[in-house]
Amino acid sequence: MIKDLPENTVTDIAVAVALEGENAETKTFHVYLINLKNEPIENVLITSKAYGEKNGEQVKTSTLRHMFPIVENGTYKQIEMIDEETFGLNNEYWVSYYIGTQIYDKKFIFLPESIIDSNFIKLPVVNKPGVMIK
Repeated sequence: MIKDLPENTVTDIAVAVALEGENAETKTFHVYLINLKNEPIENVLITSKAYGEKNGEQVKTSTLRHMFPIVENGTYKQIEMIDEETFGLNNEYWVSYYIGTQIYDKKFIFLPESIIDSNFIKLPVVNKPGVMIK
């Protein structure tokens, strides 16, 4: 089925992991889809999963699916909470959406140990500290 998709280039769409809050024991993180386009995107489908090696063994999380009927231009949607325990794995978000009748899709992968304080920026639109892939 993937071979049947047109090769439309995804631009001005980002997936970000943002620090929501922290206390002495824990930090809370959420994952966001950010639409930096000048137009809305529709029928947005996102699959998320984590995989890799932890303590010498292969680990894989469940695949989750998220759907948003529309993400307006210059806005964001919260995809999910993310546990710090998965930061040592590949965290993959596959985003598919429509603009008009054209379908677009792109895989965003946060590599192991890339979600660290030294990589944090102020996320556009969301206005929180975090890591973003565009």
